[in-house]
Formats: sequence, structure tokens, C-alpha cells
Amino acid sequence: MINPAGTHRSLSPNIAVLGYVSMLHRAIFSNDNGLLPVFLVRVLGLSIVTVGLIEGMAEATNSLIKIVSGAISDRIGRRKPLVVLGYLLSSLVKTVFPLAESASSVVTARVMDRFGKGIRDAPRDAFVADITASDRRGTGFGLRLALAFLGFVTGPLIAMALMRLSGDDFRLVFCAALIPAYFALGLLLIKVREVPGDGSGFALQPWNVLALPPPFWWAILVASLLSLARFSPAFLVLKTHEIGVEASFVPTMLVAMYLVYSVTAYPFGMLSDYRSRRLQLGIGAFVLVCADVVLAFADTVLWTALGAGLWGLHLGVTQGLLGATVADIASERLRGTAYGIYDVSIGVTALAASTGAGTLWMLGGSVMAFATGAIIAAAAGLLSLFHPLNRTSCNGKSPPAPRSMP
Repeated sequence: MINPAGTHRSLSPNIAVLGYVSMLHRAIFSNDNGLLPVFLVRVLGLSIVTVGLIEGMAEATNSLIKIVSGAISDRIGRRKPLVVLGYLLSSLVKTVFPLAESASSVVTARVMDRFGKGIRDAPRDAFVADITASDRRGTGFGLRLALAFLGFVTGPLIAMALMRLSGDDFRLVFCAALIPAYFALGLLLIKVREVPGDGSGFALQPWNVLALPPPFWWAILVASLLSLARFSPAFLVLKTHEIGVEASFVPTMLVAMYLVYSVTAYPFGMLSDYRSRRLQLGIGAFVLVCADVVLAFADTVLWTALGAGLWGLHLGVTQGLLGATVADIASERLRGTAYGIYDVSIGVTALAASTGAGTLWMLGGSVMAFATGAIIAAAAGLLSLFHPLNRTSCNGKSPPAPRSMP
């Protein structure tokens, strides 16, 4: 299998490169996510129902492939080939968007784009874990996330500027997005180095998941509850629209949320390497409770912006920590599989959360939706603080004293 990072405390340069690659692709994704639905309706004349079907198919494809790609990376003892394949596929299919003249071509491209994301995500996270010393994993994941989600801040701003300068020329903006896509691919190919493994690993068998220890499933439960409590950022957009903000300025709330996330992910990732992860996860859950309560009763731009910022702070406090936790618990030979299960669990609960939040919004408005999220976040916080199991490393050794497993 892949050689571990060793015991040195410096971060591999690969982590920053992977962060920049993610940043470029997340900037492109934020453009696609914001402009593609409008393009489908206004330019290609599709219905809202059809757009929803396209997005549903794309995300389903994304979720289904993650466990498989993670398990394959475990089997072959290599991560980079699958990461490259995933980014290559996403880059190639983005060429279809500016040329599309029919719904079928867009459906195919969108599904293949998400297929590429599904291929690369679990192996990429396992790769970060493989090349990072155990006492620096929170820092490593925090750095990658900080850089990655900066793309969600810059992407919409660039897209809005290009749309204004080009007179709402969707195809031109989609063409411009190809530049960072292929630049990111070149960066990945040239700058990221992987130590070849010996090819040994588990055979691709469904029962391999039974080798994952109980603390892993506990972490999955807590992470899934947090995902259930914050649902889709689309509801932050709906809340912003509800208080009377003009449509053209509504996305600024998302920018604010991702800006806070990007700024806080790295320092809180570092903090998780030196303080109790269980306590930090509990604090992150409490921040989400506060965010949901603020958003439930917000009736001004200021209060809504505060709720958005707290939502971003929650992500910064918890996401790098959770990524490091999966690596700490899972055996090196099952790391890719573990991240695949983690990603799918978060995706499934996010889908369920958005469906449930939409129903609650129709029944009782934003107050009922966000208040329910706050209750679920509180439950996740309690579970993280009263975790009954002691953490051990995949080698059976006790972890460094300052840290504890959530």
C-alpha cells in the first residue's frame, strides 16, 4: 500500500497543490451551479421539472460511484491515478456546456461531470491522509478545505463580472471556465507526487466494510446528523429572498458563508491537532445550533448575514476535524473505502435534509425549518460529547495525549 507520511511534522507540498486544484474546480462548479439552471431554462427552453431531474441524476451518479472508487484505490494501492481520472473527465465534459444545443447533451455532460467528481473525491481524501503525519492530519485537511472553498467565494464573483461584461453571454462564460479546468489538471499532473505502493490491498468485497471499527460508524452518525441539521445552502438563498433582498444580491449570502468557511478551516484544522477533537466537534455543533436559531428568526439583512457567517464558522470548525478523524480510525488499507462511505452518508443525509426542510418550510415557514435543524444539531452535539468509545489508531497504538476521538 501507499507509504505513510512518516513522523515528521511538516505538511507535504501535495496538500497545497490539491487545495489549489480543488479551488479552481469549485470556482467552476459554483459558476455551473449558478448559471447552468438559468441557461437550461432561458436558452434551451427546458422546464423547471426537467432541470430538477438533470440535477437529481447527476448527484445520484456522484454518490453511487464514491464507494467504488475509494475501494479501487485501496485495492491497487494508488490514489493519484483515480484523482487524475476524475478531474480529467470533469474537465473534458465541461467542453460540452458552451456547445450544447439540446437537453440530451447537457444531461450527458452533467451526469459525467458528477461521475468524475465521484471518482476523485474519496481517493483524494485518502491521499491527503496517506501523505500527512497522524499528528498533523487536522492541519492538512483544514488547509485543503480552506483553499478549496475559496473557489466558492471567487467563482460567483468572476461569473457575475463576466456575465455583466458580456451582456449575459452564457456560452462565453462556460468557455472561460475551461481555462482554470485544464490549468488545474496540468497542476495535478505535474506537481503532485505519489509514492508507488506495492499493489497489495483488500479484494473488492462488500464485507470489507465490516473491518471498519465501531468508532468509525459513530463518527459517521455524528457527521450525518450535522449534515441533516444544515441541509442545502439553497435554503439560505430562500431565506435571503424571503427578507426582501433583491435577486441580484441574493448570492452574496452564499459568498459570505463560504468566505467564513475558507478563512476558519485552516486554523481550526490546526487546533484539532492539539486539543480535544470531541470538544471541538461539540462546539461546532453548538455554533450550528446558533446559526439555525438566528436564521429561523432573522428578519433583516444583518441578522441573516450573521446566520450565514455562523453557518460558515460551523463548517470551518468541524469539516477538517471530521476528515482527519476518518483517517485516524480507518485502517490504511481501507481508507479509500472509508472516505467513500463517509461521502455517501453525507450526500444521502443532505438530500434527505433538503427534502425535509422543503416540506417543513411549506408547513411552517422558515422558522419551522431552521428550528428543526437547530434541534438536530443539538442532538449531534450531545452525541459527540458523550462518545462512549476510546480512540485507537489503525495500528492499535494510542493517539497523542492532547487529542481525543469525537
